Amino acid sequence: MPDPAQIPIRASTQEHLPIEDIQNNLVVLKDGSCAMILSVSSVNFDLLSEREQDAIIYAYAALLNSLTFPVQILIRSQKKDISSYLELLEKQELKQANNPLLSGLITSYRKFVGEMVKKNNILDKKFYIVIPFSAMELGVTENITSMIRKSQTLPFPINYILEKAQVSLLPKRDHLVRLFSRLGLTAKQLETKEIIKLFYETYNAETLRQNERASTK
Repeated sequence: MPDPAQIPIRASTQEHLPIEDIQNNLVVLKDGSCAMILSVSSVNFDLLSEREQDAIIYAYAALLNSLTFPVQILIRSQKKDISSYLELLEKQELKQANNPLLSGLITSYRKFVGEMVKKNNILDKKFYIVIPFSAMELGVTENITSMIRKSQTLPFPINYILEKAQVSLLPKRDHLVRLFSRLGLTAKQLETKEIIKLFYETYNAETLRQNERASTK
C-alpha cells in the first residue's frame, strides 16, 4: 500500500472554482461566461439631511428601474483586525520611556482603541457590482453548457470570448458609471491585478492576517 504522504494531492481550491482565467480585466468562467466587476464608493447615509436622503433614494430607484440587464450586488464585510496597530502603539510607548507624559498619553489611547474594538464589532465594508456575460450570448445552449462543465473546456477560444464579452459589457459599465455618479458615488472597473487580489484575499483571509502579524514582529 503506498505511503499517503507520497501521493500527490490533485484536488485544490482552484479546481473547485468555476473560474477558468482572469484576463483583460474580466473573469472568464469555465462554461464560457464572463463577469466584469466594478468597485463602488460608499456614502454615510445617516449623516445626510432628510432632503439629501430622499434624493439618493429616488436616484437609486431610478437606477434600478433603468436596468435592462442583470447585475449582482456584492457587499464584502471584514472584521477590522487592528492587532498590528496596537502592537505599533505599544512599541512607540516603549520608545517614550524618557518622556512619561507622552508615554502615558499613548498608553491611554492604546487602551481606549482596544476597548472600543472589544465592545463594538467594527467592520470594513466594500461594495462591488458584478455585470455578467452569459455563455448563451455566444450561442451556447443549456445542453452544451452542461457538457462543457463536465469536460471543463471552454466552448470557444478565450480571445474570441473576451472580445464578445467586451462588446457586450462595456456599454453596460458606462451606463452604470453615469447612474452612480448621479448618486454621488464613484464606480470603477477592477483591473486584472485587482480582481486577482480580490479573489486571493477572499480565499486566503486567515493566511494574510497571520502574515501581517508576523511582519510587525
